[in-house]
Amino acid sequence: MSESAPQAGADNPAGVPWPIEIRVIDDGHALKVAFEHGASFTLPEVEGHHPTQKVTVPGKRAVRIVQVEPVGNYAVRLLFDDRHGTGIYTWTLLYEYGVEQEQKFGAYLAEMEKRGLSRG
Repeated sequence: MSESAPQAGADNPAGVPWPIEIRVIDDGHALKVAFEHGASFTLPEVEGHHPTQKVTVPGKRAVRIVQVEPVGNYAVRLLFDDRHGTGIYTWTLLYEYGVEQEQKFGAYLAEMEKRGLSRG
């Protein structure tokens, strides 16, 4: 499953990372995002909540991305096979997830362990 990346243009504020490819890979278990300046990330799990609204959800290891929907010219909404799809992922957020992937995933695993939860 692949999505066409949005076209850069007047709607792209200076400094915002601009995607050139957004693709669901690994049978829906990861999202590949490539940016015009050369950075490319494979995101195996996407958090989707602002830190103040973050919820630690167990049993999501097998959840798959089933659809990517454009949201305006600034983001995508990911729909998952467990029927959730409320997260909107801006280009900046996807870029930050890629850059901070190790730290964010490590913090997620630590929180799961602290709460005695399993990724399933």
